[in-house]
Amino acid sequence: MINFKPKDRYGFEDLVEIMAILRSPEGCPWDREQTHESIRNNFLEEVYEAVDAIDHKDTANLREELGDVMMQVVFHAQIAREEGLFGLEDVLDEVCQKLIRRHPHIFGTVSADTSQEVLKNWDAIKRQEKGQSSASDTLRQVPQALPALMYVQKLQSRARKGGFSLASVQSPMEEMEQAMEQLGKGEQTDQALGRLLFAAALQAGEQGLSAEEALTCEARRFMEKFEELENIAPAPLSQLSSQELARLWQETGSTVCKTERQTEA
Repeated sequence: MINFKPKDRYGFEDLVEIMAILRSPEGCPWDREQTHESIRNNFLEEVYEAVDAIDHKDTANLREELGDVMMQVVFHAQIAREEGLFGLEDVLDEVCQKLIRRHPHIFGTVSADTSQEVLKNWDAIKRQEKGQSSASDTLRQVPQALPALMYVQKLQSRARKGGFSLASVQSPMEEMEQAMEQLGKGEQTDQALGRLLFAAALQAGEQGLSAEEALTCEARRFMEKFEELENIAPAPLSQLSSQELARLWQETGSTVCKTERQTEA
């Protein structure tokens, strides 16, 4: 028999208790079966759903999705506790310790009056904590699970901080042109495509833009234009000629994509 008393309003401690109950022998069969690996993608999905709520300025949905993200954190911490690795209190202690260490201008005697100085201090402290003695060390520690464009720009950003800008020795635009030519000839298609995308991400980084956000914005623009195309088409799209489709496509509206300038990290 589960000993849990319902409330009118719950708090963080209740979430921790509920997760422990769900994982207990008397709890939910599905929750008991999960591992870090089995709910890995669930974690990613919840984060992306929270980001989507931010993009759409959907406050009510953001509140819900942040709860789902928090639930995932508690879920993983509970699994780790059962495995004797660490508990949620260790997670909370570590992040608090980190925030205090990396904000010496707030909790210590270091002076930092601008965001640039704050980031410089943060990077220096992080390198010391992670034992990064070279710029290559910082690149190797970029998570490879990041979406490809984010991963590329993170590598390029850290290389710049290490004193090397690829754009200074290799023109991104020329790289894209050469890659396009290579693709047109059908030579080493996968390598040429990777080269093209890498150069495009480099160009975005040089302009302080997020390649990931720019591509997402363009994808949304395509979706809107496609929906309009389907609405104005005189017949199902599959029944129209390529010439008719091209004409109608030009008649569809074109929303302007805007992305925020990114902060190098």
